[in-house]
Amino acid sequence: MLQLSGRHLPDPDAQYGPFPQPPLGAGHLSVEYAPRPSAVREARAEVRRQLEGWGIAERGEVADVAELLVGELATNALVHAESRFRLTLSAAHGVLRCEVADAERRVPLVLEAGTGESGRGMFLVDALAQRWGCHRDGPGKIVWFELGTCGADGCGRRQP
Repeated sequence: MLQLSGRHLPDPDAQYGPFPQPPLGAGHLSVEYAPRPSAVREARAEVRRQLEGWGIAERGEVADVAELLVGELATNALVHAESRFRLTLSAAHGVLRCEVADAERRVPLVLEAGTGESGRGMFLVDALAQRWGCHRDGPGKIVWFELGTCGADGCGRRQP
């Protein structure tokens, strides 16, 4: 049994047993941004700030990768949706999940990394995230990715 502040909590779900639990402050964050160029920088800074607060930033390269990929998804939201976007972060059971929701319904495509100045965002997400996906949500969509947070090989990987 886990014990916190005198209260007894049940053992973690056996399905997540090999993954360390996030720090007590870890959990959930959701922030909405206006469609302006500085929003990408602000979203990246919020990712770094939140992961530092959760104690996840010092675990390998997870904060750097999360910042990079959130920057790519936020840029896609600004360029393609030209709308407000919402960044949602959650951490639990060795997994950091980052979501960017926007008003565009078109699903992003993974393009080959060519020599052009743009078009590599989803290529990077596909290459660096442990898992990623997209689903339509109301008038728009949510693009998400997941990263392991415990610093061990296979951390955060889910069984198929």
